[in-house]
Amino acid sequence: MIAFQVAKILAKVIVFFEMSDEKTVDPDEAVEMMEVIGYDIDQFEKGFLRELIDAFPLVALEYEGEAQKLVRNIPWHFYLEETLAEDDPVRLAELEALRDAAD
Repeated sequence: MIAFQVAKILAKVIVFFEMSDEKTVDPDEAVEMMEVIGYDIDQFEKGFLRELIDAFPLVALEYEGEAQKLVRNIPWHFYLEETLAEDDPVRLAELEALRDAAD
């Protein structure tokens, strides 16, 4: 339950930064804040991080269009699966292959 609530908060903040225009948010400041958020997320305990990753698709259902896609892809954009797999070279290789195929 807490992971879902945290995912909702993160989604709101990330959607705001990503979808605001330059008059609303300075782009450089937005990038810097996204880096801070990414770093902080990486510090979560692994079990909680797994719950958080799993919560984003559910949170995405509360959005429409581009915002929904953005929220659904938060784990991908912040490399959260890679964070979970940092001690598993096989899983890291699988994730790298998926990223290479997506490019």
